[in-house]
Amino acid sequence: MIDHKHLRAAAEPAPPVPGADRPAVPPSLLDQMGGPMGFVYSTVPVVVFVAANAVLPLVATVGVSVAVAIALTGFRLWRGERFSSATGGLLAIAAAVGIVLWTGSAKDFFVVGIWAALAGFVVAFASLLVRRPLTGVVWNLVHGGKHAWRADKVALRTHDIATAAAALVFGARFVVKEWLYLTDSTTWLAVAKVAMGTPLTVLAALVVVWAFRRTTKRFIAQPDRTSV
Repeated sequence: MIDHKHLRAAAEPAPPVPGADRPAVPPSLLDQMGGPMGFVYSTVPVVVFVAANAVLPLVATVGVSVAVAIALTGFRLWRGERFSSATGGLLAIAAAVGIVLWTGSAKDFFVVGIWAALAGFVVAFASLLVRRPLTGVVWNLVHGGKHAWRADKVALRTHDIATAAAALVFGARFVVKEWLYLTDSTTWLAVAKVAMGTPLTVLAALVVVWAFRRTTKRFIAQPDRTSV
C-alpha cells in the first residue's frame, strides 16, 4: 500500500536552514594572520629560548627550545590547523637552533630573522627604485597579470606607499636587530623580535590591504583600464 503522507512529505521542499541565506563573513586581517594565538605562537619559542639560556648550558637550552616547539606544533595540529601552518614554526626553530649549535653563540638564534629582514628591505626598496613597486606587481599577478596599473598615477602612487611601508618595516627590523646583535644583547634581541614582529607586520599588512582594495576598485570595476 502506498503511503501518500510520506510521498507528500518527500515532495515538499525542505525548510530553510536559519542563517543559510546570509553571506559568508570574510575572515578579518588578524584572523588571516592566525588571530591572537598567532602572536602567541611566534612569541613562546623566543621567550623560552632566552629564559632557558639564562640558567642552562647552550646545548640544554637548544633541547628545551626544540621540545617546546614540538609540543606547540602538536597542539596546533590537534586544534585542526593546516599542517604547513602548524609545522612552519617548528622548521624555523630547527633552523635557528641549528645555527646556534654550529656557531656556539646564543645570539645566532636570531640571525635568520636579521638577514631575512635585510633581504625583504632590499627587494622592496629596489622595486621602488625601478618604478615597479612590489605590492603592485603582486596585485597584478593575483588578478591575471593583464592590468596596466603602472600607467595609472593613482594606482602607482598607492603601491609606492604600500611598498614603502613594507620596506620601512623590514629596514627598521634589520637596523635595530643588527645593532643589538653586534652588541651581544641576546635578551634585547628577543624583545625586539617580539615587539617588531606581529605588531609591525599587522600595520604593514593593513597598508597593503588598503592598496589592494583601492587598485581593485579602479581596475576590476572599470574594465576600460584593462590592457590585454
